[in-house]
Amino acid sequence: MDDSGKLKGRPLLENGKRNKKIDVRFSETEYAEILAMEKEFGIARAKLIRMRVLKDSGKVVINSKELISKLDQVAGEIGRCGNNINQLARYSNILQLKEILDPEVSIKFNELLVEYIGIQASVEIALRKVIRLMGK
Repeated sequence: MDDSGKLKGRPLLENGKRNKKIDVRFSETEYAEILAMEKEFGIARAKLIRMRVLKDSGKVVINSKELISKLDQVAGEIGRCGNNINQLARYSNILQLKEILDPEVSIKFNELLVEYIGIQASVEIALRKVIRLMGK
């Protein structure tokens, strides 16, 4: 029989067996904060503390539900801005056809459009960075 496809028990730990223990005491307030973080992030207490102390001390633990909610709001605002820009462009085209559009308005509109496109690109870059960091 070929047993190569079967698993051979629990996978080996990357850094060896954890056989050292550190006892830490927390106040009621501190302990409540840890319990809240455990519930909010869905990470076990030991893993949360280990992660914050050892591995990811420079990183920030985030509430992914809140982040996604805020990103949804940002996306909605960007969509509304785009809609407003389209409406302004439509009305400026109507005024241009009637030859009553002040050239200064077109110049200012183009400046603001370039600024908006730059802001939109920077938001997109920031969102990609956040998504990349969440994937690690």
